[in-house]
Amino acid sequence: MTAHTENVDPNEIAKFERMANRWWDTEGEFKPLHDINPIRSNYIDQRASVADKSLLDIGCGGGILCEAMAQRGALVSGIDMGKAPLEIANLHKLESGLEIDYQQSTAEELAEKKASAFDIVTCLEMLEHVPNPQAIVESCAKLAKPGGDIFFSTINRNPKSYAMTILGAEYLLKLLPKGTHEYKNFIRPSELSMWLRNAGLEIMDISGISYNPLSRSFYLNPNDVDVNYLVHAKANC
Repeated sequence: MTAHTENVDPNEIAKFERMANRWWDTEGEFKPLHDINPIRSNYIDQRASVADKSLLDIGCGGGILCEAMAQRGALVSGIDMGKAPLEIANLHKLESGLEIDYQQSTAEELAEKKASAFDIVTCLEMLEHVPNPQAIVESCAKLAKPGGDIFFSTINRNPKSYAMTILGAEYLLKLLPKGTHEYKNFIRPSELSMWLRNAGLEIMDISGISYNPLSRSFYLNPNDVDVNYLVHAKANC
């Protein structure tokens, strides 16, 4: 096993491989991703203006964010270590008529080949699924151009996030398959902020994504990062 593949959890890859053929089913297991995608896409576009910029999505899965960014005019590349999700992503982009460069690669491996290559780097709902999330943050910093924009989203680690994400979303509301998340892998904003600073990144904003169980809808909430949250950082010029 090389240094590049050590930061991969085979169980996590297998989990998403098994569900890959349902990636674009907006009422299936990935419904929450489809529901929050407009929120995170708007957040990225409003803060970084993606049109005509090179954008890399790390942990792209079946390409939900990649397609949204390409539709807004970004020059998109996506990487993932799951073969089946990438096959789905390549098939769906043909249906959508979009040009997106998908590759099977780790962030660490690509950072060695394409350092300072991208205007925008995104890594959403991925950090909590790898053994060493800090290494991913460092790779994102290497991949971004000086002054480039980097976006993360992940899940806070506290009793409320456990209740909402695992007990609520996986067991009660059944928005996600049971076992999708491991509570111990959730990441506090203070931890992610420390990794960002250690990687030489400047934190521009931290905003939460909240869920209304009555309307079953998500919304951006700058004042509540207790569960899901987005982070915008900049690479030093």
